[in-house]
Amino acid sequence: MSTALQGSLPEVHASVAIPGGPSFWRRLFAFAGPAYMVSVGYMDPGNWATDIEGGSRFGYRLVWVLLMSNLMAVLLQTLCARLGIVAGRDLAQACRDSYPRPVSYALWILCEIAIAACDLAEVLGTAIGLNLLFGISLTTGVIVTVLDVFLLLLIQRFGIRKMEAFILLLVATVGGCFVFEVVLAQPIWGDVAKGFVPRLGSTEALYVAIGILGATVMPHNLYLHSALVQTRQVPRTIEGMRTAARYNLIDSVVALNCAFFVNAAILVLSAAVFHAKGIEVNEIQQAHGLLVPLLGTGLAGTAFAVALLCAGQSSTLTGTLAGQVVMEGFLHFRMRPWLRRLLTRSVAIVPAVIVIGIYGEQGTYKLLILSQVILSLQLPFAVIPLIQFTSDKARMGTFATPRLVGVLAWLTAAIIVGLNAKLVLDTASEWIAAAANPWPLRLTLFPAIGGVALLLLYVLVHPWLARRARLAEPAAIVPVPEAAQAPQRGFRRIAIALGADSKDAVLLEHGLSLARSYGASVVLLHVAEGFGPRYFGRESDDLETRDDRAYLETARLRAAAAGLEAGAELLFGDPVQQISAFVDRSGVDLLVMGAHGHGPLADLLFGSTVSPVRHRVRIPVFVVRADDRG
Repeated sequence: MSTALQGSLPEVHASVAIPGGPSFWRRLFAFAGPAYMVSVGYMDPGNWATDIEGGSRFGYRLVWVLLMSNLMAVLLQTLCARLGIVAGRDLAQACRDSYPRPVSYALWILCEIAIAACDLAEVLGTAIGLNLLFGISLTTGVIVTVLDVFLLLLIQRFGIRKMEAFILLLVATVGGCFVFEVVLAQPIWGDVAKGFVPRLGSTEALYVAIGILGATVMPHNLYLHSALVQTRQVPRTIEGMRTAARYNLIDSVVALNCAFFVNAAILVLSAAVFHAKGIEVNEIQQAHGLLVPLLGTGLAGTAFAVALLCAGQSSTLTGTLAGQVVMEGFLHFRMRPWLRRLLTRSVAIVPAVIVIGIYGEQGTYKLLILSQVILSLQLPFAVIPLIQFTSDKARMGTFATPRLVGVLAWLTAAIIVGLNAKLVLDTASEWIAAAANPWPLRLTLFPAIGGVALLLLYVLVHPWLARRARLAEPAAIVPVPEAAQAPQRGFRRIAIALGADSKDAVLLEHGLSLARSYGASVVLLHVAEGFGPRYFGRESDDLETRDDRAYLETARLRAAAAGLEAGAELLFGDPVQQISAFVDRSGVDLLVMGAHGHGPLADLLFGSTVSPVRHRVRIPVFVVRADDRG
């Protein structure tokens, strides 16, 4: 874990070059991608459940709710893109910078719960798609989704542009399937047009409208988009950032309107096929089973299942990236990618397997609705900080949100908070009314909701009371003592592998002391091991890489001030491979490394470097315990 200030998703940060010249389409193509990856969250299985129910119960009446939700999404995602481009921070990092640590931790916990809930919907969608296509049981399908972890890791190895292309292929497949379905359904287009006129007409329609809104605007998309826009190499000039903001606006409008088309197609399909025949549908499997006889072709059911499977897979890939953004952003904590994804997926799989085992297929719909309620609870904690940060002139400068846009943003936040609060309270009331003994629920639900409301109030007023920035500082380097126990041989060039964390002070203390004892030169090493450095190498020029170079230069100047001939080398990729390869080609004759005293569990979480390197290199390795001062 590095304490140096780093960019979001360091694996792909600033890894995509933007071509120069006047060509509009080439530059648009270079910027296109992040919004399409985000858009899949607007068409995940949770959206399917609410769209199918809304169309079957109320016909085309709620199309305007989808349009309103889409307009809100475009506004919020545009603000996310501006935050990432201008401030160079994703939403999670901005929250960590701005709020006290306990509040930041609370926001992180709520966000992790929401991501697990979102992943739950994606797991169920994938499992249902496998069940409908291949007859695999839901329990088996849920367990099979563990393989998604390895699919994502495989795709990541091809770079961010290939990942974006793969997501776009899945989205296009979903859209193509629903074009086919809608053509078969032959909706009454005049009635579809009337659906754009705002109206509800009943409390039941309002409840479904709230569900559609809660399923459409998802919190993890806000965190993810503010990180993904930083994968482009945007010049840090006013004109460069303005150009990036303009192209990302186009990207967001096009991508999110594609998502709107998919959601509208699901609702229109449901209205044309089910509502027109008086059939009320509230389960995905039920909708699939009725499409074939009502549309008269087996291809309708196959297209529906393929689209559902693609929607679940695409949402899974972006959801796991959002989990990485949230953990690294809020905690500045980096876990091994495969383990991070496996843990997130496990949290979703366990409740899915339990519910399916107890309630069968009928329980999946209730689980999908529960996941949307949890997402609703988290949404205000992402929307309100986003609006505050992008309105802050100290953070955004000339790119701070204009007053009119700010008014629209706060109006959007008020609508989202109000409707989602109603959804949460109504759902809690229903649970209490249905319980045989309501008091345990009353004693747990309402205090929890009250505590969350107080936290939201603090998040709302804190930036107006005091704005704090808690950026990490480079580790202090202590004076080098004259003596350290050195191996009994001469050395001419010593390499010191730094971790860019607070433990480096002790490591440098010993390494520089050894160099002075032997009159040796030193070379300071650090490995940038994020996704971008791993797959783009020296071409990676993200914020983390620049911070690491500055950190190494500071350490080199300290070594030079101590009278040593000192150099610095920033390596990219896997630490074991890169350090070993550098030793082989550079002619160093002693390697100094720090051991942090990790146990087996910590080695599993963070990985082990010292032991594998010792077995690969042919020179002595001087290992310093990070907590050793003598």
